[in-house]
Amino acid sequence: MGSITWLVALFTAAASALPAVAQEKPPAPLQQPWEGVPARYRNLPLGKWDPPATLAQWTSQREKVKKIVIGSLGDLPPRPSPRDVRVVATDQKDGYRIEKFVFDNGVDSTVPGYIAIPDQRQGKLPAILTMHGHGSTKDNMFGYKPTSQDVAGILAKQGFVVLGIDNYFNGERKGAGPAGEFERQERGSDQEMSLFKLNLWLGRTLWGMMLRDEQIALDYLASRPEVDPKRIGAQGMSMGSTRAWWLAAIDDRIQAVVGVACFTRYEDLIAIRELRAHGIYYFVPGLLKHFDTEGVMALLAPRPFLVLTGDRDAGSPPEGMKKLEGILTRHYRLHGKPEAFQSVIYPETGHVYNDDMKLRMVAWFRRFL
Repeated sequence: MGSITWLVALFTAAASALPAVAQEKPPAPLQQPWEGVPARYRNLPLGKWDPPATLAQWTSQREKVKKIVIGSLGDLPPRPSPRDVRVVATDQKDGYRIEKFVFDNGVDSTVPGYIAIPDQRQGKLPAILTMHGHGSTKDNMFGYKPTSQDVAGILAKQGFVVLGIDNYFNGERKGAGPAGEFERQERGSDQEMSLFKLNLWLGRTLWGMMLRDEQIALDYLASRPEVDPKRIGAQGMSMGSTRAWWLAAIDDRIQAVVGVACFTRYEDLIAIRELRAHGIYYFVPGLLKHFDTEGVMALLAPRPFLVLTGDRDAGSPPEGMKKLEGILTRHYRLHGKPEAFQSVIYPETGHVYNDDMKLRMVAWFRRFL
């Protein structure tokens, strides 16, 4: 892999070749927690996670916490075999090739994705499962429709195999919901809602099914002959960030995580009246009866976890981020790995994936995979 100097040059060249990309969401105005929240919503019956004082205490409770997290996702049907994935096209790039593949998720969808494989290889390579944001696609991540989430080429040129799929109601999967083409042509935003409703009727959650698709993608990534299955990381922005740390919580094969934006504690989201800042896709039943997102994120330790967030991101209340920083810093110290958790909060910054975040993301994976 090249030096950091070479990496900076690569970012500079890539940035000059891209069209100007606006922030995905404008910076949110600041407000005091609970200001304007009706009184009856200020004392909700929320479960509180009692952080363990010792590693032995955490070891005794970890499986219970993980069971609660997985249980909140609803019924998850068995996953199909990674042997059933089909490569349908190949595109040679400068220093790597991209294969387009498809798989049937065994329930309701044909799922398209890309995998980028470096040309220069000695032995098995580390790999990254990359995840797009709400309203974004695999094409944005792999440079076919470049946005700020275009990371696959940068990672591939640093020696990583990179894989990403279109998740539900995005990219090539638009118009593939319960109402078919009607949702693509007339009411495209309804596909997310109809999938959310239908899955509840079936005892599932849309969020659980989205994570299940990522697990199928992970099964395929781990099966590739170019990949070292013990060195797989996950990264994403916005909805992709949340998928990355939730996926690592339920699947220990993810060995390092970088989440850009959406470092969110749910109670604090209620406190600043911004439940609207997140799509309905990731709401699951019962979780807050037990604990907030610190319970989910605690399952990542001691695996490396980097979060990069703007302080004006409406979906990531600063008060909640500070609480999470304190809880997770102590939790990683219990494991003797304080260096494996890092949170960077960018001042006067909204919902973005900027070049500094990309540099930190690549450096994190170079260090820990």
